[in-house]
Amino acid sequence: ISDQKPLGCWSVKHGQILTCPVVCNFETHEYIAVHDDKVLRIWKNEDINLDKAFKATLSAEVYRIHSLPLGGPVVLFRGGGVRMLDVLLEAPQQEIENVVSGEVIRWSGAFMDGQQPVLIFTTEKDGDFFVYVQKPKLSSLHRYKLEQQESAKPLCFTAHITNQTVTLLCLYSNDSVYQVLIPLQQDTEEEEEEEEEEEVLSKSLLLNLSVSEAVLKGTSLVVLDKDHVAVLGSQAAPGKEPRECLTIWNTKFQTLQTSKELPLGTSGQLWCYEEKFFLIHGKVLTVIMYKCETSSLAAAVGKLKDSQTPDVSSFLNWNTLEDEELVVSFQPQESVALKAESRMNLRSRRSTVAEKQPETESVGQFLLKFKNAPNYVLETELKKVMAKAPAPDLQATIGCVVSALTGRCKRNPKYYPQNLLHRIVETHNLSYSLCPDLMAVALEKKDLPLLQMCLERFPDIPEEVTYTCLKAFLSISEAQLQSLDVNVDSVICYIDVDLDNKEVKTEIVENGFGAEMDQDMCDTKIPKESHFRIDGGSCPVGLQKAALLNAVLHSAYTDTFLLPYLKTLPAQQAILFLRYLYYLYVKCSEKVNTTLPGIRSPTINQIMDWMCLLLDAQFTVMVMLPEAYELLSNLHKFVRAQVRFYSELNKIEGSLQELQRLNHLRECQTYSIEVLEII
Repeated sequence: ISDQKPLGCWSVKHGQILTCPVVCNFETHEYIAVHDDKVLRIWKNEDINLDKAFKATLSAEVYRIHSLPLGGPVVLFRGGGVRMLDVLLEAPQQEIENVVSGEVIRWSGAFMDGQQPVLIFTTEKDGDFFVYVQKPKLSSLHRYKLEQQESAKPLCFTAHITNQTVTLLCLYSNDSVYQVLIPLQQDTEEEEEEEEEEEVLSKSLLLNLSVSEAVLKGTSLVVLDKDHVAVLGSQAAPGKEPRECLTIWNTKFQTLQTSKELPLGTSGQLWCYEEKFFLIHGKVLTVIMYKCETSSLAAAVGKLKDSQTPDVSSFLNWNTLEDEELVVSFQPQESVALKAESRMNLRSRRSTVAEKQPETESVGQFLLKFKNAPNYVLETELKKVMAKAPAPDLQATIGCVVSALTGRCKRNPKYYPQNLLHRIVETHNLSYSLCPDLMAVALEKKDLPLLQMCLERFPDIPEEVTYTCLKAFLSISEAQLQSLDVNVDSVICYIDVDLDNKEVKTEIVENGFGAEMDQDMCDTKIPKESHFRIDGGSCPVGLQKAALLNAVLHSAYTDTFLLPYLKTLPAQQAILFLRYLYYLYVKCSEKVNTTLPGIRSPTINQIMDWMCLLLDAQFTVMVMLPEAYELLSNLHKFVRAQVRFYSELNKIEGSLQELQRLNHLRECQTYSIEVLEII
């Protein structure tokens, strides 16, 4: 398509008509066509003259041929009979049964259920629609009647099979998509002997093709994945001319994900193959690439987590560093030489690599040279190497240096250049993949300030390491933390410290809530001294521990991978962490913009995500612990009060919008007195 050149062209004789789409047999790499309804033609790519190709005249008219990559071609006849192509070719004139009686086939599709091909087609008769599900290899056929829809009829069908269930999607003339679920039944001897009554399939509304006042008049529908469909049609809005467009919808959350206008018009047909749309736009065949992200509520409403952090490391270009330099601190020199011999470079990069090799080798030679040097000599020389490193290779060079240092720490338990490691992590953009042993060594040495910096700066920390850091932060005592130089910039602005007794205090001011309002909402009265408070209103952890926990909240993670680890968190540590998250949630609610002051302070989204994740992992344990009852109760009441508060704000917003609308509609010359009552 990109070259706009025909790769092959075949034609039938004058007067002959191709009566169904040509398909490719994936097993034999042959083309299959039907002309004049009954004449079957099969040829290969190298065949030039179609008249000399294989020809077979069938006994019944063919409606469609479907080709399956693993199941072979399936032939559907206009009478509803189905045959596998290889069975049909054994006796082309074999009698084909007439399954449908006075019905017209409207759509058909072929799918694979394990090793068995399944053919599904729909028919219409006197305004009624029927669905047939047939397994040709097993001679299994089931007929269903589709539930009627008042003042609407199906325009287009599509289907897919998942877990022994056929999901049939129907695009109706009332601008809606309905879903029909059909279980793939296993035939028994009793079912073969007696005829079953006609089963009526009920349908459910899957999607409404309307956004605000604009309605999409769909003409073609295709399934992209389990949560997304594409609809081609004409979008009409009041006061505007209809325009054709291609749209992608999220069926899970009922949202329009994206759309593309097609000003030249289309034929109304849409095909989808390997994440590409094929359609006729104007007079040309247009190919549009697409990508469906994993469906989530945040993506559907445009509220994806903001992954942008100020100190996130850029991706490393591994081609700028030779392999031997990455492993030189861990492997003997002989294995490095062997790896250098087996290395393959692209021809276009050989000259560039050759130019850089003396500089990259100098780092590896240096690490071998000072392998057993005294600590102060090694640190001094390392600083010089880092200062001389070329800009493109700086990040990778620093990674090699850190790997060499951590390797030496493992070999010599007494060696730990704490200050140097702190300066490197603080001043250079590193990542976990560049120095995977750094955080493990820091955990072993209980270097919590270094772990704090890594959690705040590394964008690719595995969930297991994040959990290990969280567990270490929660288990360490406040007395031990007093001697550590933990960065408290993220908490110092919203936690007050009494310098006399070193206790952390805070004053909680409810955001729009009084004791009277909360008592009206709850079934039982709550003592005022316990109203929205945690341990009398103070932060449940000290200043240093709060800063360390904030670093965990900043780390990137995936819910699916982190949840199993959180389920193993000890109950008392889980309660303590939940108390701190609840404390942060209350503090955020004090602010109009729900933002905590300070540098690297956690956001309300991070707090809520971690709170939900922790409750998912530990809720069954917490409900059994008496000490967690008051915490869960207070959390429930506070969230319920927040919901009511924002609900009232939404009502006020709606009232103000209505006033603004009325103000625009009022004529300047008209005098009137209006009384508006806000209930």
